Amino acid sequence: MGRRVIAVLAAVLVGLIGVGAVLVYAMGADSRAVAGQQPQTVFVAQERIPSGTTAADAVSRGLMVQTKIAAIGVPAGALTKVDATNGKLMAITDIGAGEFVVASRFGKAPTGQKAIQVPDGQVAVSVSLSDPGKVGSFVTPGSHIVVYDTFVPGASGATSSGTKQTRVLLPDALVIAVGTTPLSPGANANATAPGGQGQASSTAALVTVALPPDAAARLVHGIQTGTLYAALRGTDTPANLGQVVTDSTMFNK
Repeated sequence: MGRRVIAVLAAVLVGLIGVGAVLVYAMGADSRAVAGQQPQTVFVAQERIPSGTTAADAVSRGLMVQTKIAAIGVPAGALTKVDATNGKLMAITDIGAGEFVVASRFGKAPTGQKAIQVPDGQVAVSVSLSDPGKVGSFVTPGSHIVVYDTFVPGASGATSSGTKQTRVLLPDALVIAVGTTPLSPGANANATAPGGQGQASSTAALVTVALPPDAAARLVHGIQTGTLYAALRGTDTPANLGQVVTDSTMFNK
């Protein structure tokens, strides 16, 4: 009888241990399930984030925004905050719209060459301008400029005496790069360009603009044949495409 009682008690004890283990596991699973449903803040690309864009710029320009998702759905390494420790890091490759942003997509420099972003349907053309000819350091990526061309018209032009005239060549050109700095608005890098463009000087810098193909052809012709000068364009400022200024008309109203 003693051995049978001991066996029964042992079986009951094992059963109780099993039940306890099941209860502990179930409680842990419930806790994990609840934790997995807790909202966590992550960043999502609202629009395409070009390579070279800093994390801080991407946030300030609304290219990526914060959103809350269940913790169980958060990708490994997801970017959860942008602050002084990572705000100056740059996107090493383009980040597509709709992507969850992971921290590893940002680093100290983009992969390969810095790329300029040319709008669809347009082409990029670089022109060498002197400091005065590009409004000093005030023209930056994102600026809109008016480009003037001073040239000697041919025999079929408005004048045939060899007198120079100045006209608006491009009423509105979007600047997408200045010098070698295409992706950091506010930064200006001077680069001396080779001669042969009339407007080049010891303080010349390359200004790259995005234009429709027909306007780009006019700019290229102006680069080859005239002297170019740029003005920073104000909002809704009209440019008189028909105005012609010569030595004899420059004081006319």
